[in-house]
Amino acid sequence: MRKRSILVLGGGGHSKVLIDSLRFIDDIEIKGILDVNSALRGKYILGVPVMGGEDEVLTKYPPDTVKLVNGIGSTGSTDMRKNIFHKFKTEGYHFLSVIHPTAYIGEDVVLGEGVQLMAGSIVQPSCRIGDNVIINTRASVDHDSHINHHAHIAPGAICCGNVTIGTGTHVGCGAVIREGIRINENCIIAAGAVVIHNIINRCKVAGVPAKIME
Repeated sequence: MRKRSILVLGGGGHSKVLIDSLRFIDDIEIKGILDVNSALRGKYILGVPVMGGEDEVLTKYPPDTVKLVNGIGSTGSTDMRKNIFHKFKTEGYHFLSVIHPTAYIGEDVVLGEGVQLMAGSIVQPSCRIGDNVIINTRASVDHDSHINHHAHIAPGAICCGNVTIGTGTHVGCGAVIREGIRINENCIIAAGAVVIHNIINRCKVAGVPAKIME
């Protein structure tokens, strides 16, 4: 069986989680990690070599020879992760979705390109998960929710039923989004926040209940 070649973009902590998940997939070979940090070049992360900067993909690996995995995480803004995705999509590359074997996916779930469902994550029936989304370790998205492109649902966060999370929004560790709530684009929901009201674009909220931060 011929294995698919995979390159991981980014050599930080999130890439380690992805490499661990990728090793459960039999028909892939992780060729290497690409990172702009020259200090990492020639080193190994979980046994995978760091090969150099991201632009090496464009010269050494044409789009029809390799699939990419977006190893850029977020602790707030998701812009870097989004920009990397768009950069390589424009050049004709495709992103592999990474689904840990302990992740649960309910019926009638639609997953976009490059989605990452980490260990113990839950996506309940009739959810829509956009491109380049992370549902991180033990995060939960309940029924009929819509998580738009490039959003990050951080470890332990809970999105109750019929929630909408806007493009590029970061939902912090352990945050809770009440059922039916809509959070618009490019928002940051602080760790541990409890959101009980709709949130407009580009807001930062924190607290219990969550309030807009000045």
